Amino acid sequence: MQLGMIGLGRMGANMVRRLIRGGHQCVVYDHNAEPVQALAKEKAVGASSLEDFVARLTPPRAVWLMVPAAVVDGTLDQLVPKLAPGDVVIDGGNSYYIDDIRRQNDLRPKGIHYVDVGTSGGVWGLERGYCMMIGGDADAVRRLDPIFKTLAPGRGDIDRTPGREKVGGTAEDGYLHCGPSGAGHFVKMVHNGVEYGIMAAYAEGFNILSHADVGRRGRTIDAETTPLRSGSVVASWLLDLAAIALLEQPDLKGFSGRVSDSGEGRWTITAAIDEGAPAPVLSTALFQRFSSRGEEDFANKILSAMRYQFGGHIERPTGG
Repeated sequence: MQLGMIGLGRMGANMVRRLIRGGHQCVVYDHNAEPVQALAKEKAVGASSLEDFVARLTPPRAVWLMVPAAVVDGTLDQLVPKLAPGDVVIDGGNSYYIDDIRRQNDLRPKGIHYVDVGTSGGVWGLERGYCMMIGGDADAVRRLDPIFKTLAPGRGDIDRTPGREKVGGTAEDGYLHCGPSGAGHFVKMVHNGVEYGIMAAYAEGFNILSHADVGRRGRTIDAETTPLRSGSVVASWLLDLAAIALLEQPDLKGFSGRVSDSGEGRWTITAAIDEGAPAPVLSTALFQRFSSRGEEDFANKILSAMRYQFGGHIERPTGG
């Protein structure tokens, strides 16, 4: 099948490579000519402009956008006038699901399909495959199935979940049509919110382990220091990645401890509030990322100031 890819960053470029390996033809474009030229040497069809890109695609076209959420609308503004009824636009980035619904409503009168695909796989996706959560009209999604099947991890050789053989569908292969426009990115949004919580739990556990010998060290006796008082088996790819990082750099000195959030965690909490669905763990994980960036420093100073005012407590310097 032929697919056009706009956006050749780490994920976009590797998705193209995986598709080419799977026998698909890929037309590629990026505002930076260098990755276009690199992929052209790997059997992709390079385009020098959006006009050239669209012209190299055979109608009905399938165009996959792998660009930051902030530039999707601008890209569509330039791209859509060059497309025709029957074409499909796929947004594989991390857009807000509300934006997907709006974009589909804008494109439907033009006869252009809009499919949102929450894509998970990162820099490992070329070899491991990409899990995809898909939203859009059933006909358009069905038409793109060869693309999704090639990008997906596949079932692998692990034992199937008991009873799964009675269910059918594509979920075992690593991709799923979740519903109408917006559904794919909604599911991916919740996926990333859960990821925040899991990562935070692992980080806290490793932090406890890193302090495990504290009882052997001298302890300051003051109002600031709590007196000392006297596992389980957890498996996941995130834990494997943590192990790799610790083997490469046991003291993690190359990391500042500042943790960014890309938006999906915030959107997950907003959805939880809208639905009245409690999500204390995911909320705490998001707020912890804010804390890592110094956003609670002033609040901590206020706490320290109040302790001094009512009790005369003078805090020790941070790290002291």
